[in-house]
Amino acid sequence: MRPSAAKLTLTYAAIGAISDVRLPLLATPTRADDLWRATCFEAFLRDSESDAYLEFNFSSSGEWAAYRFGGYRAGMSRASGIAQPVIETRAAADRFELRALVDLGGFTPGPLALSAVIEEAGGVKSYWALAHPEGKPDFHHSAGFIFNLAAPERP
Repeated sequence: MRPSAAKLTLTYAAIGAISDVRLPLLATPTRADDLWRATCFEAFLRDSESDAYLEFNFSSSGEWAAYRFGGYRAGMSRASGIAQPVIETRAAADRFELRALVDLGGFTPGPLALSAVIEEAGGVKSYWALAHPEGKPDFHHSAGFIFNLAAPERP
């Protein structure tokens, strides 16, 4: 959902035996690196005019990350001008939901790729995405950018 041209609301749902998923515990909502090493939810937004893209990582802990890339896995830097997203979670025995309201900081998005890393209680990780390229999962690959964002909602 796009509440405005500058904002995006992303909602992720993991469905199954949630007690078998290792969810990071609630922490102070802050920017943090390496969130992908545990259960986290990700969004990749390609620039509408180039191969540049933003990567967002959201954790159940409330921690988050935002990176800018100039092209496929190239020129990675912390994305400046991105405000702390509002992250909300809900959990039940068979469903975990994470919602993130993101300010895009003037970035004009084109295609979007959504993904998740799910870590089981035993440490095994699985990698989920709307689409994966051939071979091993690669969330940065252009094959994943399959979702086109709708125009912002009008009041």
